Order: sequence, then structure tokens, then C-alpha cells
Amino acid sequence: MKENHYIYVNKEQYQITSLDYDKSLLDWIRTNINLKGTKEGCNEGDCGACSVIITDQRDKKTKAINSCLVRLGQIINHNIFTIEGLSKDNSLNSIQESFIKNHASQCGFCTPGFIISGTALLMNKNDITEEDIHDCLSGNLCRCTGYSPIIKSFHEAKSKKIKPFFSIKTQYVNEIKVGNTKYYHPQNLNELKKIIHKLREFKFLSGGTDLNLIRPFIKENEENIISLKNVSELNKIEVSKSKIKLGSCVSIEDLLNVAKSKLPQIVDLLKRFGSPLIRNQASIGGNLCTSSPIGDLAPIFLVLNSELTLDNGKEIKKINLENFFTGYRRNILNKKSFLQSISFLLPKKDYRFFSWKYSKRYDQDISTVSLAILIKVKNSLISDIKIAAGGVFEKPILLKNLSNFLINKNINILLSNLEKKIQKDISPISDFRGTSEYRNQVVSNSFIKLYRLLSNNSEINNIMEVGNG
Repeated sequence: MKENHYIYVNKEQYQITSLDYDKSLLDWIRTNINLKGTKEGCNEGDCGACSVIITDQRDKKTKAINSCLVRLGQIINHNIFTIEGLSKDNSLNSIQESFIKNHASQCGFCTPGFIISGTALLMNKNDITEEDIHDCLSGNLCRCTGYSPIIKSFHEAKSKKIKPFFSIKTQYVNEIKVGNTKYYHPQNLNELKKIIHKLREFKFLSGGTDLNLIRPFIKENEENIISLKNVSELNKIEVSKSKIKLGSCVSIEDLLNVAKSKLPQIVDLLKRFGSPLIRNQASIGGNLCTSSPIGDLAPIFLVLNSELTLDNGKEIKKINLENFFTGYRRNILNKKSFLQSISFLLPKKDYRFFSWKYSKRYDQDISTVSLAILIKVKNSLISDIKIAAGGVFEKPILLKNLSNFLINKNINILLSNLEKKIQKDISPISDFRGTSEYRNQVVSNSFIKLYRLLSNNSEINNIMEVGNG
């Protein structure tokens, strides 16, 4: 007997029968159930026109995501809400009413995405600030009007709390077939390991914000997808006074919320990692396992001397993050191994922690260069320092030669020309984001900035920069 699978959109049940494995939630919403309010703009998570709200029974969260970056097989039995489902009893919610009152749209193409993001914000947060509004809007682009009436609409609506959507209780499905693809949804590590032993060929999928951009990302003979998102152990967050341990499927947004109290120096960087739409879906493990040399998280975790727990279904191995990356988008994981968790000690009180991100745009952009610095200064002498960088080598790296050179030096050394010392550690390429000369100069100039912050004893620990390539 054929098993039926469903998706719930705006409280309506839709049966999934024979869909192509590569079909995105966006495509399915528009073509299969003919809801056109969810728009296709960039199709890569930059514009927010495709925004929808998803309610997750596992963590009981209501969040906005980019539907273009989600595949059907990932979200069987989930509850989805589109712009058409926001109204109750044919009445508009506070964001919708404010948009009309303040004439916050022109052509209207982007408007549903803005309203979806605003609705999710009002559902999940009290005491909304100006910063919250700007952060919420960072994932939604409007190309024909100014943002002033949109921001005004958010301010007027923020006093009117929107209740979380009613969600239909569903049962999680461990194994489903959608079109030509078989998706596995283990709920715990034991189930995951059994599936790994059972299959010869498969791909792991976490948030999918990177992998789902590759279309199709599955070869015809590689039809098994193991979704890690619902594995309970991989979503755990353990926080103590001195240490943080994060499951690999913890979202960037959840990391951000932890960082606000435990590691505030990285909060601004995490906000520029991507919009809330991206952060709600993207995972820590996914970001590290792509092993991109320009990933935003790697330099931070490198200077924190992070430890990774790797699992191949048979044995568990612990390694330092420094030994994880092996080359351009390569790491030591084999086909059957996965990242279980990442843990690190919080910086001691006598250490300062800095991070910089240089990119062509402030929001929603990939790093040209990224730096993280952990430093201890006593009596104007650098007694300890650890420097990590991205975008300057084939993989994220620690600048060991430079660090060794700076130890026991007066902080005035940071004002000298360090470029030759820096070049012993880095060998950046030239591309459309910036030339190798530019990247060298960016790294060199960052130490002048570091000196100024140290000498002024500034409390500004995390500074984001917009660089010109």
C-alpha cells in the first residue's frame, strides 16, 4: 500500500504524490497550489520575495524562511503560511493595515515578503527596537521605493502583538519517497546511525541554504538524502559559565541568541551572516562543512580553539577545528561521517575578542576578507594573541607566523608595516570581490585599527566594515 504524505499550507492539507526531488517549496507553492503571492525574485535567498512562515512542532517555533532554499522532501508534514493565509476572518493583521495606511508599497512585487517578515517579528518578539526592524528588513529588497514608509509601518504595528498561527499537529515521517528521491528523517542519533549502515550512497542535508542552491544537487544514481535537521542530539545547546557546546544543526539564529549573553562580541557579525530568513534555516554545521574559505563562522571558531566531535556511525572522533579543513571546500569528513557538535571555551576576562568582516555590501553579502583576533595585553605588551582569517587562502587559517612575531611586543608594533610578516601566512587570490593586493592591505590595515581600539580601551569589540574591491 502506498503511503500518503502531506504538507499543510494556510491550514489546508495537500497530498504530495509524484514531485520532482529537486522541486523547491517556492516552485511547488506557485505551480501546484497556485498561490501567487509568494514571488520568485532572485531564487537564491537574497531578495525575500519568496518569504513564507513555517511552524515547527519539534522546537515549537514560528519563523520566516526563504521558500526558494527549501526542498519539499525536507518539510513533509510541516505547516506553512503564505501571504494569503495571514488574514483571520477576512481581516488584515496590524502590519498589513500599516502598509496600506502609510502607502508602503509601489509596484507591490516585494510587499508580501516584507509583510511575512514583519508578521514573524511581531509574533516572536516583544519590545521591538529600531535595530530589530532594520535586522528584520535586511532580507527583503524593494527596488522601486524608499524604505521610510516601510519602517514607519513597522513602528506603528509593533505595539500590536500578533498571536502565533494555529498549527495542525502532524506526525514526523522517518522515511519518504518524493518523486525519484528517498528522504530519510531520523529523529535521534540511533536512528541516524542505522540509516548510515543501511545505505551505500547518500548525501547529508542540514539547513540546505547552500546545498539547495546547486540545482540539481543529486546525481541520478545518488537518490538518498538524509536530513539531519530533526535529530534531537544535533540540536542541543549546552551553556556553562566557561564553555559552550553546540549541536551541528543549531541554527545561526539560535547561536545569535546565545551569543547575546555569552559572547556579545560576535552578535553584529552573526547579524551580517545573513538576514533572519537565512539565519532561521542555516545551521552551524552546514556552514563549517561547506568548508568555504570565506565562511563567516570559521575564523571565530578557529581563534576560540574549537573542538569538533565527528561521528561515522561506528566511532566518535574529536579533533581541533584547525585540523578539519584540508583545502578549498574540502575537509576530513568521508561520505559516511558527519559533524556531531562543536565546543569552545569562552574568552577569559583578561582577553579581548575582535572580529571584522569586509564585504562589498553591509548586509546580505559574502565576505571578501574576514578576521578574528583573540588578544591579551598587559602593561602595553602583547602577552598572547591568536589571529584567524578567511578569504586570504584556500581555506580558513590561523596566522601563526604573525601571531608568534607579535607576542611580547609593545602594542605600538601594530602601527608598523606588518605586510611582509602577514604575507608569510596568507596568499590571497584576485577575483571579482577584490584583488590580492587589496586583501593584503585590508589585513594589514586591520592591525592599525586593532591598535586604536586597544590604546583607547574601547568597548567596541566587533566592528563590521564595508570594503571596496
